[in-house]
Amino acid sequence: MTSRIQASSRLPLLQVTKVAFASVLAWVIAQFLLPTDLPIFAAIAALLVVQPSVNQTLGRAIERSVGVIAGVIVATVIAQLFGGSEWIILTTIVVSIFIGWALRLTPASANQIPISAMLVLALGTTTPGYAAERIIETLIGATVGFIVAISIAPPVLLTPAQESVTALGRELAATIERLAGALEEPMRPAQLEELLLNARLLRPMQAKASDAVTQGRESLAFNPRRSRFGGAVEAEAALLARLSPLVNRVLGMTRAVRDHYDDSLREEPTVHAIAVELRRAAHDLRLLFEPDDVTAEQAEQEPEPLALTAPLVIATPHPEHWILIGSLLEDLRRVREEIVGD
Repeated sequence: MTSRIQASSRLPLLQVTKVAFASVLAWVIAQFLLPTDLPIFAAIAALLVVQPSVNQTLGRAIERSVGVIAGVIVATVIAQLFGGSEWIILTTIVVSIFIGWALRLTPASANQIPISAMLVLALGTTTPGYAAERIIETLIGATVGFIVAISIAPPVLLTPAQESVTALGRELAATIERLAGALEEPMRPAQLEELLLNARLLRPMQAKASDAVTQGRESLAFNPRRSRFGGAVEAEAALLARLSPLVNRVLGMTRAVRDHYDDSLREEPTVHAIAVELRRAAHDLRLLFEPDDVTAEQAEQEPEPLALTAPLVIATPHPEHWILIGSLLEDLRRVREEIVGD
């Protein structure tokens, strides 16, 4: 029961503080500008508008403003034509819901139309100028919320993008090394299945990294800190673009080994050479996202980055192995090209 009402993590304290500050500020400004003692709609608008990113805040401000204006217009027209009886209010709610559906509005805008229409019909008949004041209050709250969001430490979601892309790269390198080990050591069927299962975990990691990069880019939209952090976010996006094809290649190579493996495979001289090249590829892959982790001494001991510039000597394989070996060699060539960026 607790899991249904509690989130797995809290919002950042700064975000909560910004929401509270925006609500109070909208209330004070609306009270100063409008002849009302309780500008609750300005405070509500500010509370709902302030989001973690500036782009999301702008979107929410537009959604709420459009919904309120549309709802007030619908209610005003219906009230002028049919009055404000109980059945008219119920009919207006239903009509407003279908108007939001017909216009393909977002849920935030579509839900705001019947709410605004209902309040205007229920309270507007006894409060002169209520409809206009509701629109103005909402616009004040939305504007204040956007200004607060863009002025007070607008977040840049760079760190989650860096962490998720780096995690994908590390797991790719580890998967390549595990594949090299499978070509050098005897493998039982259960170990081959485990090898493939581990490789398949690259897919959700790739999806997570893609979402994190997308959120990082979104956090920079309309963000005054874009000039400072935009290059770093785009660098992560470029690195992800290089890693993504490798997920397909490595997963395909792992599946091929699982499907065509037998104990005599290790006796092929070419298979040993492929394992060596796989380890070199894993090393060079790490250089893309962890260059500081490789010291100068290690760099001298490791193979040259362009390890496949020297051609491999391919011995004629056993007839049962030549398809697998040929497939691994071609995939290895493509992996190398994607790592070096050719």
